Amino acid sequence: MSEFDVVVVGAGPAGSAAALEVARSGRSVALVERGPFPGSKNVYGGVVYGRVLDDLVPNWWERMPVERWVTRRSTMVMSGERALTVDFRTQDWGRPPYNGATVHRADLDPWLAGLAVEAGAVLVPSTVATGLLRGPDGAVAGVRTDRPDGDLRAGVVIACDGVNSFLAKEAGLFDGSRQAEHTVLGVKETIALPREVIDQRFALRGDEGADIEMLGCTGDVPGGGFLYTQRESVSLGVVLSLPGLAAARTRPEALLADLKRHPAIAPLVAGGEVVEYSAHLIPEGGYLHLPRLAGDGLLVAGDAAGLCLAAGIWLEGVNFALGSGAQAGRSAVAALDEGDTSKRGLAGYRKALERSFVLADHRKLRDIPGLVMSDRVQRQYPGLLCDLAQSVFQVDNPRPKPGLRGLLRRSAKDNGVRLRHLVRDAVTGMRGFG
Repeated sequence: MSEFDVVVVGAGPAGSAAALEVARSGRSVALVERGPFPGSKNVYGGVVYGRVLDDLVPNWWERMPVERWVTRRSTMVMSGERALTVDFRTQDWGRPPYNGATVHRADLDPWLAGLAVEAGAVLVPSTVATGLLRGPDGAVAGVRTDRPDGDLRAGVVIACDGVNSFLAKEAGLFDGSRQAEHTVLGVKETIALPREVIDQRFALRGDEGADIEMLGCTGDVPGGGFLYTQRESVSLGVVLSLPGLAAARTRPEALLADLKRHPAIAPLVAGGEVVEYSAHLIPEGGYLHLPRLAGDGLLVAGDAAGLCLAAGIWLEGVNFALGSGAQAGRSAVAALDEGDTSKRGLAGYRKALERSFVLADHRKLRDIPGLVMSDRVQRQYPGLLCDLAQSVFQVDNPRPKPGLRGLLRRSAKDNGVRLRHLVRDAVTGMRGFG
């Protein structure tokens, strides 16, 4: 048995950020990772918003393993074979301090964990935390592992063990909030293409990258889609409601194949070779369905705490993992310094998250996940918007051009949208985004 001040379970972004903060304080910390090395279990190509690293890693953009800097953001609404896209690009995002970057977790995770090790953390790979150790008072006092005599005792355990956090469940921090309807399945293909082909198809140069988020592309299953560019590959995927997927009795790979054949997407991925297929669960319940974040001797961060922002035009996870992990590390150190690692002594963690962007953004946008997954947003509004756009741009001479108000009424009627619902949903959206 080994003893540390803090044991962090999971060497993803949340866990490495937590371990980095603890190690920098001078406290001893073990970073437990079930894979042979951090990132070995992750199959991910997506966007990381790195400004959260400003306080953790000075000039992080010079060191982080980046594929491309996102200078182009698009939101695409699909209905049948049609697509309406709002496209934005700026060169400001292509120079320091940047905005978002596409990365591979197989590169990002080892880099982050390496920073923690450089600061003094002890990395314990190929090790599964199988349960919690308890002290005489019932408080969490460490973790059991699958190694012989591999128990790790600690004053505080920080669980960063993913969306199905067994440690948080064992500690009773979930009260039914992690239900299937608040979790989605993400499936993704990584498609290899020559760099010059990607540059040409997405109108990019140098290290510029594109990020396209999609709605109305998952058939009868509530969800959405995404497409990101890496240096020599693109990531195309869908996120799907678990209850909706079960009710539709369809396979996620079939929905991804349909998206791949869509006229707006097929030309972008034509001729590419699929080099990776992956699937993982994502917490999307938002602020209203978070578990308790602290218990006696225990904190949870990242996906284990449900801290993924799924709010329509924002689908962010790694930055919230980094932010919550860093705050968990600081809160653990503060509690150890005060000699009180009880739930009360660790309560500063939730308060710190409320003051930071992590819970401030979740609280502000708390009603948006439900709105985005609603039947109207998923099925009716994409058709309304595409009908409206097609009517506006279509030229029907010799008939005169129709009025916009009349087109809106007709499109709403054809798609079963009642204007009062449209107004109500618009108010909900403005309240969240305002």
